Amino acid sequence: CREVALGHLCEFIEDCEFTKLSVRVLHFLGEEGPATARPTVYIRHIYNRVVLENAVVRAAAVSALAKFGAAPKADAALQRSVRVLLTRCLDDRDDEVRDRAAWGLRMTGAEQTRSRYVRDDSTFSLAVLERRLVEYCADPQAAKRSRFDFAGVPRISRAQEEETRHRVRLDAMDQVLTGSALSTSAAAAKDDVPQSAEEERSMDNKLLAAIPELAAFGEQPLVSSQRAVELTESETEYVVRCVKHVYERHVVFQFDVTNTIAEQVLEQVEVAMESDDIDGLLQPVVAVSIPVLRYDAPGTAYVAFERLTDDIPAASFACTLKFIVKECDPATGEPEEGDDGFDDDYSLEAVDLGPGDFIQPTYIPDSDALWESLEGGESIETFALSSFESIEECITKVCDLLNMCPLEGALSPRSKAAHKAAFTGKWMGRAKTVARTRMTYQKGAGVTMELTVRSEDPTVSELVVSAIA
Repeated sequence: CREVALGHLCEFIEDCEFTKLSVRVLHFLGEEGPATARPTVYIRHIYNRVVLENAVVRAAAVSALAKFGAAPKADAALQRSVRVLLTRCLDDRDDEVRDRAAWGLRMTGAEQTRSRYVRDDSTFSLAVLERRLVEYCADPQAAKRSRFDFAGVPRISRAQEEETRHRVRLDAMDQVLTGSALSTSAAAAKDDVPQSAEEERSMDNKLLAAIPELAAFGEQPLVSSQRAVELTESETEYVVRCVKHVYERHVVFQFDVTNTIAEQVLEQVEVAMESDDIDGLLQPVVAVSIPVLRYDAPGTAYVAFERLTDDIPAASFACTLKFIVKECDPATGEPEEGDDGFDDDYSLEAVDLGPGDFIQPTYIPDSDALWESLEGGESIETFALSSFESIEECITKVCDLLNMCPLEGALSPRSKAAHKAAFTGKWMGRAKTVARTRMTYQKGAGVTMELTVRSEDPTVSELVVSAIA
């Protein structure tokens, strides 16, 4: 089906008189053509554009040719043919075409250069790059101290970049439809730049370090901070959500609590956590309570555990919210005079700690090459997941459990019957890890999934697989 569609596009550009359309089609041919069974079929149509078209289209055609020569599937004969065509383009009368031809020859001639500049589908997080450049330029002494460090700018996949753009477009449409965009200033919009995972971890680390009882943990690297998990329904008297922060030697549970009863003030609010699965693995060391929790004014409590061994704990914690209740005047929020209050507690949903919490979701460029290099540290397991009614539901849950960075197309199944997905991350922020899944779905039987994990640390592969079990 793909070959037929690409064939129609080749015929289309033969007679196309619109430069923009021709450029877009050539770009698409350069992206999809090299992965087909017979890529040489499309090279002839592309090179015709170099001979017959204007400079803009010729430049696009040269770039498309270079992609054919730099593709992973390109054999020696195909690379040689592409290089011959690119060499002819060096005599073009337009400098842009000549420059692209020279670039193409450079890319197709060296394997290391080809992998870095052509096959690597990562890009800088543009929002973070802009913010760092603005900060660098605003500091008069920055240029004197050192050059701008691109290593500090996180890289993301093209799929993540497109997802971010799509989310921004949807938010902009919602603002226009609701009328909120009319009252939003340009400065506020500029400040609402999405943060990268690295920046979020840095921000979480700073917030935790500002709490005296937890300040000592800031000396360790923060491995991961998980998404907030709701421990109560949103309509209940007390709304609680939990965020897990994993350090090198400690695990911190952050509980964000909101009191929704206007006639009550809560004091000495804390969360009691109990588990039978942590003996010899985790030991509670710090509990930070909320002194006073007024109506609709969120507060945060913390419970911290120390890891006693290098073994990874897998535990479920029973959580109970404990506090002193005092009646208050809803108008002032102050407790009634002479009211000593009474002790009370409120049961919460359990909080789970598993192997996925110790993985840092990180995009790793050229994951295919990394996968091949890690063949020795492999673990494979097959799961019968009968509770899922679709592949899309299953892959979303698997991504949450693994806590790894989904690669392009991982969360967007094209078929309801079968799907393949890949994820990358770093175990404890150090050992690079790649996971691949193959799924099939049958009505009535649910999803059958094969999970294969490879890591730089052979013992990690089995631990990551156990995140699903």
